[in-house]
Amino acid sequence: MANPTVITGTVGKDAHVIGTKILSRALREAGFNVIELGILTPPEEFIKAAVENNADAILMSSLYGMAENDVQGFKENCIKAGLNDVLLYIGGNLGVGKHDFRDDEIKFKKLGFDRVYPPASDVKTAIADLRADLKAKGKA
Repeated sequence: MANPTVITGTVGKDAHVIGTKILSRALREAGFNVIELGILTPPEEFIKAAVENNADAILMSSLYGMAENDVQGFKENCIKAGLNDVLLYIGGNLGVGKHDFRDDEIKFKKLGFDRVYPPASDVKTAIADLRADLKAKGKA
């Protein structure tokens, strides 16, 4: 079986690049085929890249607190594009101001994300989760 393909990038008008660079490198070192979109990536670009590369997962980061606005309708647009089975992960500083991460987790899972990570999450945890989720879908 080929190495799973994942799309990474920073969604929306966010220019924070370090997290996505670290994640992309760790994924490559773990044997994943990584398509790195970089910063300031519109949600549609994630979908386009996922379709073009037959991706197994989309991993987005956001640190500027506006991710909820950026990803409205994202899961639905993935389904319209034929990405019914793609895993969706998002992580970072997902809300503005001081708030409880559990609220973000609930909110983003309702938006269709499979996994939601707080700022400064360990990439090893995300990779282990990704392997487990791909295995559960019969893709690893």
